[in-house]
Amino acid sequence: MPAGSIVKRRLAQAATLAFVTVRMHIMDGVQVETVSRSGPVMLSVISNYAVCITAHAITHQAGYLAVDEYVRSGMVIGLGTGSTAYFAVERVGQLLANGKLKDIVAVPTSERTRAHAAQLSIPLATLDEHPALDVAIDGADTVDRGTLALVKGGGGALLREKIVEVAAKKLVVIVDESKLSEGLGPHFDLPVEIIQFCQTHIRRQIEGLPSLKGCKANLRMPYVTDNGNYIADLKFDAPIADPSQAAAELSDTVGVVEHGLFLDMASVCIIAGKDGVTTTHAPGNPKKRKDAPS
Repeated sequence: MPAGSIVKRRLAQAATLAFVTVRMHIMDGVQVETVSRSGPVMLSVISNYAVCITAHAITHQAGYLAVDEYVRSGMVIGLGTGSTAYFAVERVGQLLANGKLKDIVAVPTSERTRAHAAQLSIPLATLDEHPALDVAIDGADTVDRGTLALVKGGGGALLREKIVEVAAKKLVVIVDESKLSEGLGPHFDLPVEIIQFCQTHIRRQIEGLPSLKGCKANLRMPYVTDNGNYIADLKFDAPIADPSQAAAELSDTVGVVEHGLFLDMASVCIIAGKDGVTTTHAPGNPKKRKDAPS
């Protein structure tokens, strides 16, 4: 269904809800003038809902675009995890069903994505069977505007995402424009997957790392990853000065399984914004461009 039709339908539903709400208040004895003053509030809610629906439609378009532009028949692809990557998985399923894509094999990055892909009859495998991927498509929690360095792991799948995506020749990232930032750290807490044993001690060790000085490692509870581990979310007041050094120090910390810094991995970023969809390539990529599909 076109985005405009979706917006109109949702607005109609919201307007009906607004009417019922006001009528119920009247039935409960609310004074007429009180109901009258609530009108603009309800209109504001409806207007905000329309904005949310429109943003959702643009993100939907970005997810579909990632598949349309970068996935071809016969490829082995990595399927990411999260609300944005969901649309890419959905699009792969659609194109396989209508015959526009054939002979696709997909490697999912989480049990959630595996279940979604299986429902769409997408052929699945692991890196054990297919150690090299043609392309991987995923979302991100933060994208550094200048470098396309990423913070990932808000959905808790960072370990499997990284294992799959480092095996891909190309990583296509889909985000909405709210995920863009100058530097990494304060925009979104940095997830770090750690073992359960002595988790308090491990978090103290992380907080004491020179490149992460001043961060607070908060345990994400009661969350447990697909791998049976905990997540520590690192909160920063200032951008990480040297992400590469931070990545190295985290990797060298005993008890840390994986961190959410995805550096020098993204090839292209498809951005859903208020003015449409744009595509930006990583620095040094000769195909760097921006476009807005109709």
